[in-house]
Amino acid sequence: MTLTPELLLRGYTIGIFPMAEHRDDAEIFWVDPKRRGIMPLDGFHISRTLRRRLLRCGFTICIDTAFAAVVDGCADRAETWINAEIRRHYIALYEAGYAHSLEVWDGADLVGGVYGVTVGAAFFGESMFSRRTDASKIALAYLVDRLRQAGFQLFDTQFLTEHLASLGAVEIPRGDYHERLDQAIGQPANFSGPPVPSAQDVIQRNTQTS
Repeated sequence: MTLTPELLLRGYTIGIFPMAEHRDDAEIFWVDPKRRGIMPLDGFHISRTLRRRLLRCGFTICIDTAFAAVVDGCADRAETWINAEIRRHYIALYEAGYAHSLEVWDGADLVGGVYGVTVGAAFFGESMFSRRTDASKIALAYLVDRLRQAGFQLFDTQFLTEHLASLGAVEIPRGDYHERLDQAIGQPANFSGPPVPSAQDVIQRNTQTS
């Protein structure tokens, strides 16, 4: 299969996403899980431990300042589905304004982050990484808050992991996912619009909605 940025976007709009078996495998295949992981934007769970980390970590949160580095951080593990072709096309989507990253910085060090693709009011989360305790959880807390403030309706996590479930993610049938997808992609949202909030604002808004 010849992958292009345009084909990637088309895939997301019909509910499928690409993967490779590992970083050195040139073959790419499409995935359409029978049960889909989503993060309800009004159901993110901030534990007492995460609340303390948000308030005391001293990290800086940025948007779209190091997209390629976030992708590389996500691929920097023993097993990854991010091969060179996938990396190249997601960077092209970022340059075209369809892919975005949220970065967690400890001074000059990139210590965590998450990236994904946007179509309409749907955010398709691709991957995240952490090089400090709870950095990926902090990234997700800021991401969920951003999606809510920016008018998004759907946060697709693809699969439900134990880590995501502990933060409030759930699994829904494929048919339900496609219904939510069809509704979300036709609505407007602006990922880059909201300013980066304080940790107190993230906690307060989440407490009000969860």
